[in-house]
Amino acid sequence: MSDAKKEALEYHSSGRPGKIEVVSSKPCQTSKQLSLAYTPGVAEPCREIHRNPDDVFKYTARGNLVAVVSNGTAVLGLGNIGPKAAKPVMEGKGVLFKRFADIDVFDLELDTVDPEDIIRTVKLLEPTFGGINLEDIKAPDCFIIEKRLQEMMDIPVFHDDQHGTAIIAAAALINACKVTDRTLGEINLVFNGAGAAGLACADLLVTMGADRRNVIFCDSRGVIYQGRKEGMNEYKDKWAANTDARTLSEALRGADVFIGVSVGNLLTGEMIQLMAARPIIFAMANPDPEISPPDAKAARPDAIIATGRSDFPNQVNNVLGFPFIFRGALDVQARKINNEMMVAAAFALAELAQQDVPDSVARAYGGEQFSFGPDYIIPKPFDPRVLLWVAPAVAKAAIESGVARIDDFDLEGYRDRLERLLGPANFIMRNIVNIAKRERKRIVYPEGDTPAILRAVNHVVDEKLATPVLLGNEVKIRRAADELNVNLSGCEIVDTRTLPQREKYIDMLFQLRWRKGMTHLKAERLIRTNRMYLGALMLLNGEVDGLVGGVTRGYADAIRPVLQVMGREAEAKVVAGVYMMLFKNRVVFLADCTINRDPTAEQLADIAMQAADKAMFFGVAPRVAILAYSNFGSVRDNSISEKTSRAAEIVKARRPDLEAEGEMQADVAVNYDLLHESWPQASLTREANVLVFPDLMSGNAAYKLLRELGGAVAVGPLLTGIEGAFNVLQRGSDPDTIVNLTAVTVCQASGRKDLGVVKD
Repeated sequence: MSDAKKEALEYHSSGRPGKIEVVSSKPCQTSKQLSLAYTPGVAEPCREIHRNPDDVFKYTARGNLVAVVSNGTAVLGLGNIGPKAAKPVMEGKGVLFKRFADIDVFDLELDTVDPEDIIRTVKLLEPTFGGINLEDIKAPDCFIIEKRLQEMMDIPVFHDDQHGTAIIAAAALINACKVTDRTLGEINLVFNGAGAAGLACADLLVTMGADRRNVIFCDSRGVIYQGRKEGMNEYKDKWAANTDARTLSEALRGADVFIGVSVGNLLTGEMIQLMAARPIIFAMANPDPEISPPDAKAARPDAIIATGRSDFPNQVNNVLGFPFIFRGALDVQARKINNEMMVAAAFALAELAQQDVPDSVARAYGGEQFSFGPDYIIPKPFDPRVLLWVAPAVAKAAIESGVARIDDFDLEGYRDRLERLLGPANFIMRNIVNIAKRERKRIVYPEGDTPAILRAVNHVVDEKLATPVLLGNEVKIRRAADELNVNLSGCEIVDTRTLPQREKYIDMLFQLRWRKGMTHLKAERLIRTNRMYLGALMLLNGEVDGLVGGVTRGYADAIRPVLQVMGREAEAKVVAGVYMMLFKNRVVFLADCTINRDPTAEQLADIAMQAADKAMFFGVAPRVAILAYSNFGSVRDNSISEKTSRAAEIVKARRPDLEAEGEMQADVAVNYDLLHESWPQASLTREANVLVFPDLMSGNAAYKLLRELGGAVAVGPLLTGIEGAFNVLQRGSDPDTIVNLTAVTVCQASGRKDLGVVKD
C-alpha cells in the first residue's frame, strides 16, 4: 500500500469515521433547555410554522441546509462507482460548503439508476432543505432530473457538474476576451466534450452574449454537425453546427477559443497552431488537461491558457462558485437559481479578478504576486474576497429577477455579515501555513526519536512547511520511523552519538554560562545528555533557523536550556508563554499560561504588552483585558485586584497606543454588551481578544479548559520576550500541535514584523 493511499484511508477512518458530524447549534445541558429544544417548547415554533409556512426559515435550520444528492453514476475521475463508493466524495462536498460559506449539508446517496426514483425522492424531501445540489449523476439523466425538479420544487435545484463549471469558465472567458481585446459576441468557440459541463458552458455563454452560430461542438466521434446520425441525442442535436468541418483539427482552424471538458492529452501543438492569433485555450479535463500548459505555450506563446489544475495559472475550479452561489440564494430564500443569478456570479468573479489583489491574498499563496492579465484571469480559490463579491451579486440578482422570498434586503449590511461569517481563525492559520511553505526554514527537533515528533515531521515534509533536522540516535530514529510508517526523506538527521562538532558545542555552552556556575565538565555532560541544549546552540550558531521541542519533558525543564542559551530580548523584563486560541468566529490570545507563577504588577504589565505585540504579529488588532475576580475596584480586599488594577495603569501609561483595561472579570472582558451596559466608560471598543491572567494557575487552567471543552484549537505556547525563533511544547503535545507550532516558528524565523492584517 502506498504512503498516499495509507494516509488517505487513515484520514477518513481515524477517530469518528468520515468527515462530517451533526452539531447542535443551541445549548441542551439543563432540563429547562431540554424542554425548549423538545417537548413542550418545540410546539411553539411548530404552531407558528403551521400558521405561516415560510416561518420554517425563521425557526429551523432549513434556510442554511443543502442536500448534496448523487447516485454515484458519474463520479469525477472514477466513473460509475455506485452510491456507497460515492459517499466520501459527497461528504467532501459538504466540507467545502461548510468551509467556504458556512452552509450545512446532508449528503444523500440514492441507490437507484432510475431518474424517476431520484426525482420522486428529492421532491418528497423538499420540506427539509433550503436547496438541492445534484452531483455526479451521469448524462443525460442529470439533465432530465434537474429540469423536472426545477419545475416541481420551490427551492433552488442546481447541478454543479453543469452550471458550476459553466459559471467559472464563463468568468474566465470574459476576462480572457478582455485581455485579448475581444467580445463574447464575436468569438468563434470550439467545445470538445458534449456532456453535462460542456453543454451547460455553451448555454450560459450564449445567454451572456455569445453567438450560437459561432459555436462548434466535438465529441469522441468528431464534429457534431447538422445531419449527423451517430452518437446523437436531443441535447447534442440542439448544437449541431452548419459546418463542413468533421474533425477537431478542422474545427479549430481560425477558432478564437477552445474549451475542453473531455479527456486528457488529445489536443496537440499542431492543432492549436491552426487557431487565430492570441488563442484562448481552456483545457479543463482532470486530472490531465487536453494539452499541458507548457506544451501549449511551446506551440503558441501568445495563448491564454486555463486548466482545472491548481499547479498552473488560471485554475477553473468549481469551489469558486457553488458555496457562494448557494450562500446568496439561501440568504434571500430564493425559490430557484436562475440564469440571472448564474450570470451575476460569473460577472462578479470576472470583476473581482480585475481588481488590485491585496497583500493578504498574496501572503495566502506564499507571497506570489497576482495582477490581472494572461496568467490571472480568475480569482484564486482561497481568496477570501470571493464570498464578499459572489454571494451579494447572486442575492441581488435573485431579488431583482423575482425568485427571492425576501425583497427588503440590506446589501451593504449583508456584506458586513458575510465578512464576519467565517471569522479570522481560518485566515490566520492558512496565512501561517502558506508563509511557512514559502520560507521553508530549517527547524531542529531535539527529540527526534519521539513518535509524536516523527508523526509531526512527516506532515511538515508533506506540506513543505520546513526542513526538519532531527537530533538523536540515528538507528533509533529510523527504527521508530519504520514502525510508524513515517517517511524520513526530506528530513536531516544529526546522530548525537557521533557528533563531529561536540567539542565546539561544549565550549560554546561553557563560555555562555561559566560566570553562572557552569563548569566545563557540566557543559560536557549537558551536551551529551540533554539535546535541548544542543538544539539551542545550533540555533544560536545559525546552523538552523528555529527550534521546536519539549514534548518529552516538563515545561520548566524543557525551556531552561533554551533560556540559558538564547537569553531574553534586550528590552524584555520578563519571558512569558502565550496561547493563540482559534475559535470558529474569533481569535483570543491568553497570557501567561506557562512560566510566571505569581507575577508582580510590573511583570503583568510587561506580559500584557508582549502578548499584545504577539497578537499584532499575527495581524490581530489587540484589545487587552487584565483579568481578576473583580471589576474596576468592586473588591478591594485582595492583592489580585490591586495588582491587576495597577498593571492596567502601567500599560495605559507606557503604551497609550493599546486598548487596555483591568481589573476585569472574564465574562465582562469577552462580552462587550455586558461591559458596555455596566461600565460604559471603559476604554475597550469591543470585546477583549488578549486576556492576561493574574497568575500561572488561572492562565494554564483557562487554556486547557478552552481546548478540551470549548472546542478551540490551541496554537502555542508562543514565547515572548526572548531572542530567537523557537517554541517549547507542553509535555505530551500531539502531532497537530507540533505541526502548527512548527509553522509559527518558521514565520518567526522569517524575520517578518507581522503576518498580515485580519479584520476580526
